[in-house]
This record gives sequence, C-alpha cells and structure tokens, in this order.
Amino acid sequence: MRIGYCRVSTNSQNLDRQVAALRTEECDKIYREKASGKSLKGRPQLDKAVDALGTDDVLIVAEWDRATRSMQDGLNIMQRVADRGALVKVLDKPFLDLTTPMGKGILAFMSALAEDERERIIRRAAEGREIARGKNVKFGRKPILSAGQQQVVRDRLASGESCRQIAKDFRVSPATISRITV
Repeated sequence: MRIGYCRVSTNSQNLDRQVAALRTEECDKIYREKASGKSLKGRPQLDKAVDALGTDDVLIVAEWDRATRSMQDGLNIMQRVADRGALVKVLDKPFLDLTTPMGKGILAFMSALAEDERERIIRRAAEGREIARGKNVKFGRKPILSAGQQQVVRDRLASGESCRQIAKDFRVSPATISRITV
C-alpha cells in the first residue's frame, strides 16, 4: 500500500499542490494536516499515517520539510517507518527515496552521523559534570531549609524531638527533616 502525507502550517494555506503530487504517485490513502510544524508533537495525521503502514508499504511525503523540523526528527520518522517494515519516499528530495539502494545508503550514513553526535553529547556532558564535581559544585535541587534552619533542625533532633513535630514547625514534610543528618 502507498500512504501519502502532506501538511501546511495554517488554515489559510492550501494542500492542493501537495495532494496533486501524491495522487500522481497513486497513493491509496492520503493523510492531510493543517497545523503548525513548530511542535514535534503537533502532527497527529503524520502519526496516523505511520501507524497505518504495514510490511512493504511506502509512506510517500510530498515535501520533507512539511513532515519534519530537524534531522533528528526526520531520522526518528524514518526509524518508526522502518520498524513497521515499510519504506519512505520523499517527492521533493529524491535522495530520501528509501525504496532505492542509494536512499537506503544515505539513511545509513545519516543514522551514523546522528549516533556519533549523540555519543559526543553524552561524552561532553559527562566531562562537564566531572569538571563541576572537581569545583565542588552541588547538583540537584536547592535545599528547602537554609543552612541556619538546618542547624536548628540538627539541634532539635539531637535533643530528641520527633521529625514530625519539627516538620510541622518548619512547614515541610517529615521526609525533608529526616534527610538532615545530625
């Protein structure tokens, strides 16, 4: 089966040109969307089109920039299609025709670039955390109680008061008080 997808950003725009291109490709079903592409989650018809794909089906996209907003988003769409055993064909980007060996090679190359970038991001983040630890940077949320309040809590705990009573006085949960070490 050949499933088409087209999108425009506003209700005042029209889909005629994209629909005509998809009809030329003899799509069995065409999913149409009038929604902003700013949000990656604002494309329910694209999700339906991908979900409708079966093994050996082809998702035909009239214009690639209408389906995706970033390289990673594009790779995610192609991966979702591949997970269903289907292929992607992009009419305005012949090199993204994954029904051809060249298109499959380009997808493999783009996937390798995305994987390499992800590994570099992870490595840089780990290095940044290590440097911060070396500078004694504290991670996590800021404490609810100030250093002075924490000292008062320690003194009261040491004198035998219950976490529950101290928590009530400071208007915090007993768990907050119990995490303060004596």
